[in-house]
Amino acid sequence: MKLLYGKPIADNILERLKSEIAGSEKKPGLAVILAGNDEASRLYVSLKEKAAREIGIEFFKHDFPDDVSEAEILSLINKLNSDEKVHGIIVQLPLPKGINSNKIISKITPKKDVDGFHRKNVECFISGKQHIKPVFPSAIMLLAESSGQDLRNKKAVVVANSDEFGRVMVAALSQKGALVEYFLSTEIASNVDKILGADILVSAVGSKKLINGKILKNGVIIIDGGIEKEEGKVVGDVDFASTEGKSGFITPVPGGVGPVTIACLLENVYLAFKAQTKEK
Repeated sequence: MKLLYGKPIADNILERLKSEIAGSEKKPGLAVILAGNDEASRLYVSLKEKAAREIGIEFFKHDFPDDVSEAEILSLINKLNSDEKVHGIIVQLPLPKGINSNKIISKITPKKDVDGFHRKNVECFISGKQHIKPVFPSAIMLLAESSGQDLRNKKAVVVANSDEFGRVMVAALSQKGALVEYFLSTEIASNVDKILGADILVSAVGSKKLINGKILKNGVIIIDGGIEKEEGKVVGDVDFASTEGKSGFITPVPGGVGPVTIACLLENVYLAFKAQTKEK
């Protein structure tokens, strides 16, 4: 298997953004809401902050304790929605228990929803309208295209942990001409034949060794967006060792989807900044 590394793709995006931002009189601003003590969330936010600052994006971190109320977060979002220095807002998930993530995200004004999670942005993307693109699927597509293979008319299978993610990935792959279907991770046993026939496999569940190389064909493009820990190491959904000896392409975990996701997020911040600056 040939490895599809995310860093070269991310570096290209970030260098371009850094150059464009350097030429701007004003600077884009990204606000991040972090709540609780989830170790992975804190790591992700620190990586986003580092990348943002390196390319000239102002970074505003709002850090709440585990016992934060839903009302406090909603109040902050209302303020950020009208703050002219903030062009993008993200809520780092998961949020503490008792807080409705969908309710929180729905309160972000769509033009500042740079993760692309807001229902309006998701539906615009699925219907093919040009708008803020969901970050994670965008990163997956860039990695698939980095294989150098023509994605048109390729059979693509998406293993998802939600119908919403499945629908978004079907839209993203269909827009590139692939023939796509998705199913949930709980339905793998009844869909092994579809996985065996897949030219492209996308998995983003967060369940280690969910997919074994034995049910993958030679030449397949595997984009592994799952993250799980095994004996202190970060692993993906695909049992990496079991793919040895197969031909095709696979993203490493870590080092695959992650860096590109951050770069796509910061690109959305810059695009939101340009759109909002143009409005004035």
